[in-house]
Amino acid sequence: VQLQASGGGLVQAGGSLRLSCAASGSIRRIIDMGWYRQAPGKQRELVASITSSGSTDYADSVKDRFTISRDNVKKTVYLQMNRLKPEDTAVYYCSAKIIPNYGSPTYYWGQGTQVTVSS
Repeated sequence: VQLQASGGGLVQAGGSLRLSCAASGSIRRIIDMGWYRQAPGKQRELVASITSSGSTDYADSVKDRFTISRDNVKKTVYLQMNRLKPEDTAVYYCSAKIIPNYGSPTYYWGQGTQVTVSS
């Protein structure tokens, strides 16, 4: 099982970016999916999460600016980021709780994608 994230980049404050993360491999079912971020010198934090039924949760700092969604057919989770601020600068990681074809539910991580917001 692999998670492949994409969509990061450099954007000016107030701009938008859309991150994508596709799961692949021997997957029986994807349960929860989410996005985390880690800024230099800081701990990794949860940005947004979405359950298999579509329930979402957001960090207070991104509410009303970021939107998480998922396409269960494509096994992909998205993070639409609007009105970006310099403090959103971080490496963004996707994560998913996946039941593989053989084995127990396991958390998997993507490789991280850099988001840089200039002021």
